[in-house]
Amino acid sequence: MPRSVNHVASKARRKKILKKAKGYWGARSKVLTVAKHHVEKGLVHAYRDRKLKKRNYRSLWIVRINAAAREHGINYSKLIHALDEKGVLINRKLLANLAVENPQAFADVVKFAMN
Repeated sequence: MPRSVNHVASKARRKKILKKAKGYWGARSKVLTVAKHHVEKGLVHAYRDRKLKKRNYRSLWIVRINAAAREHGINYSKLIHALDEKGVLINRKLLANLAVENPQAFADVVKFAMN
């Protein structure tokens, strides 16, 4: 009896990997074994960098808040502490957005925190 091979499934597996490797340079997008390695590595980087992105944005927000706060004669840590003492529940993303897009509102927040 002849050997039965599921060509449909095996071709689909190869196509799935080569589709993910589309746009890679040279053999990385053409040769299955090479493409498989680079797709897997790319997925590892994507997973790791989704976590890193959160860290990077938080540090960017802190830098922006600090820069805006120093214009009002206070530094970042004292501002955050003062806001905590007043019980103001405003996150860093929103605070940084205020500092960039609406400096007057940020000034009012600083003024409220310092009184």
